[in-house]
Amino acid sequence: MRASLAIGDFSRATHLTIKTLRHYHRIGLLVPAEVDPASGHRRYRTDQITTAQIVRRFRSLDMPLEDIRAVLDAPDLATRNELISSHLGRVEVVLARTQKVAASLRYLLEPPTGAAQVAIQHRQVAAVPAVAVCQVIDAKDALTWWQGALGELRAFLAARGLARAGPAGGIFANSFFTHKRGGATIYFPCAEPVRSAGRVTRLTVPPAELAVITHLGGHHDLDRAYGLLAAHVAEHALGIEGPIREFYLVASHDIPDETSWRTEIGWPIFHTGAGVERPEPKRHRSSTP
Repeated sequence: MRASLAIGDFSRATHLTIKTLRHYHRIGLLVPAEVDPASGHRRYRTDQITTAQIVRRFRSLDMPLEDIRAVLDAPDLATRNELISSHLGRVEVVLARTQKVAASLRYLLEPPTGAAQVAIQHRQVAAVPAVAVCQVIDAKDALTWWQGALGELRAFLAARGLARAGPAGGIFANSFFTHKRGGATIYFPCAEPVRSAGRVTRLTVPPAELAVITHLGGHHDLDRAYGLLAAHVAEHALGIEGPIREFYLVASHDIPDETSWRTEIGWPIFHTGAGVERPEPKRHRSSTP
């Protein structure tokens, strides 16, 4: 008969606390080999040490307990490896996101010397006919919705052989930022008349007076450019309540490498100078590390 360990010794052997081992027993993840019916004392076989160590390592990777159970109960090696590989892929995505946030924080705390300068300009944009997808969305779903809307618009134009008259743009209501839910519009300028189909509709994007900054890179730190732009408007222009504009000069559908993306952000302003003269652009450190 294989040797067994009391729960205290098993805890020391596996570096899992007694409280954790009891919890794993209750949920059926790691069941003791024996439980004394009178005292309730648990004992574990020595061959369960390896299983406990595997569980501990999976938990250190934040694998949910149900997923660990599925791995342990997998009917064959291929299924087990597929489950593990799927979780490792999710871990790598989280790690990449964490590294981006860490790099952005480091840049905010210690901006590199000699960082590139970004000009903020004042610009009038004319009304433009466009095809668009418009929807009220939650901010947490914005990136997925944005990618889907861009893809749908591209497919709509390609299927009809229509040319885009400029880069894609976005319009976001104030409530999208202030309450994390609001109206959002993604559009492509298109001079030719089209009929609406599905979510795609015809739209005339209204004219606007904007203070504009260009953000280089992905969208995870787009807020840095927004901050620079807001400070500039507060100091040098008369901001108004109109929606924020974005212009996707180079985006994910153009090139997968997000370090090459270029997004213009337009903050609505009311120009108070004579004629169409514009103030000299104020220069800031780049919003990209």
